Amino acid sequence: MIGRREFITLLGGAAAAQSFLRPLAARAQQPGVPVIGVLSATSSTDKANAPLLGPGLQAAGFAEGRNVTIEYHWADGRFDRLPAMALDLVRRKVAAIYASLTPAALAAKAATTTIPIVFAVGGDPVEQGIVASMSRPNGNLTGVAFFSSELLPKRLELLRELVPQAATIAFLMNSDNTVAHRDLTDLQTAARGVGQQVIVLNASTAEEIDTAFVTLSRQGAGALLVDADPLFSSRSEQLVALAARYKLPAIYYNRDFTAAGGLMTYGDDRAESLRQAGVYVGRILKGEKPSNLPVVQPRKFEFIINLKTAKTLGLDVPASMQQVADEVIE
Repeated sequence: MIGRREFITLLGGAAAAQSFLRPLAARAQQPGVPVIGVLSATSSTDKANAPLLGPGLQAAGFAEGRNVTIEYHWADGRFDRLPAMALDLVRRKVAAIYASLTPAALAAKAATTTIPIVFAVGGDPVEQGIVASMSRPNGNLTGVAFFSSELLPKRLELLRELVPQAATIAFLMNSDNTVAHRDLTDLQTAARGVGQQVIVLNASTAEEIDTAFVTLSRQGAGALLVDADPLFSSRSEQLVALAARYKLPAIYYNRDFTAAGGLMTYGDDRAESLRQAGVYVGRILKGEKPSNLPVVQPRKFEFIINLKTAKTLGLDVPASMQQVADEVIE
């Protein structure tokens, strides 16, 4: 959780973030039309954000531009921008805040105790200090919790099944993301259980992603597991291109990567989770309290294989893996 002193320190370096904000006052507002503030740790170019709140809001009877207005603030993977963005939304008295991913949820929580906040985060929001309870969140927050570290052992298993000859697997994480440290612990536990050697690489910027691939190549990694992170989501094409350049089999966490040419993804159905977050925002706009809406978790997961990429890498995907895949890209 971001403490008061840390929060003020972050604000000191956040002046540059103002250029990324689109003031609500600059847009003509219809009297009585609620404004939703979107606070995202990732980028507007992140394809995982395509569904965002729309379908869920529509299910609750709201449509952007008709009876609700949405203001978007994107941090582009720069977590230090989030506190200033959150305070901007609070100053403008939005009706609700939708916080995408853990750094945004923590920034929004630090900024207000009164404006309702609906979050979509990876990992355990109780452990992260976002809510007090999954069933009764209390306070002004509720939302959707994606599975994060819980899915890493399965991704490791799938990667080992496809590339059993990989003596060393690299794990790419962003140490600026507090969730990543829990992910690393869980992955290392799973790796020890199967006798798999793992090297850990950190990247907190686009430039550090390039450097990480140079390092893992020098260290002889035979495969790559990419941790779920806002920066990586916004740099999916860069990651996939680097994996191709270094001829490295890799597994990711959402379908954007396989759509961009990545080898495999295994993760929750993000579109359905975002739809549920939109439903919650709509219910809150109708008068329900966040504290009465339990935090929900995904029930559907998807495994996608890109056979074209596998062929380029010289990999033969077993029929058993293709049969259990939810989607095979040929």
